[in-house]
Amino acid sequence: MKILILGGTEEARLLADQLAGMGHEVITSFAGKTKEPADMLGEIRIGGFGGAAGLGDYILKNGIQRLVDATHPYAARMAANAVAAAKQTGIPLVRLVRPAWKEPQYAFWHHMADADEAAAALPAGARVLLTVGHKGLDIYLKRTDCSFLVRTIEPLDADLPAHAQSILGRPPFFVGAETELMHGQGITHLITKNSGGVQTEAKLRAAQQLRVVVLMIARPALPEAHEAPTVGRAIAALKLDAR
Repeated sequence: MKILILGGTEEARLLADQLAGMGHEVITSFAGKTKEPADMLGEIRIGGFGGAAGLGDYILKNGIQRLVDATHPYAARMAANAVAAAKQTGIPLVRLVRPAWKEPQYAFWHHMADADEAAAALPAGARVLLTVGHKGLDIYLKRTDCSFLVRTIEPLDADLPAHAQSILGRPPFFVGAETELMHGQGITHLITKNSGGVQTEAKLRAAQQLRVVVLMIARPALPEAHEAPTVGRAIAALKLDAR
């Protein structure tokens, strides 16, 4: 079958490799934010579709038979577009979404509805490790009474103000290095999204060991779709043996 994967996660890469290895024709599409997508089997497409209607047109024009939304759990707009495009075209959609992290006992998590609430919750003088991606940094950086260490995979497009500095880091991360980073930088607070997955959870274990306060931003509500928590479950849900 011809399968379109909306990518951007490690699970998307693993799924593409497995489906291609099974003999399916796989296209993995990236929004273009990651400059160097990981190597994977199948065709790679870079760039947007032009909303739900554009995605639907692409599906029809290219004979796509299955659609997988394997974008980041916080990519709410893309998730909505995928649902709308699947309804428009009548093809099956599976959302491959990793389970959220669960707060361990004796951790110092504060659950935040959004970035505004997280920024407001910081006490004056906080030293913050910020791992929320590129978007919406201004919301936090308005807190000039705090200092920030902003970690991203790709370099930021603009310079940061004096009370913030940028570092680059690409998963997977490990507890020892994360503990050393937080301790060496005097981190008092960690702001992160509940992305789930093993590749970036080391920061949470390091924060727990160092008694660093975690401000955990909740996942957005997504439109209803068939969800699979693992690559294997996603492949099963696609019903690729259907005729």
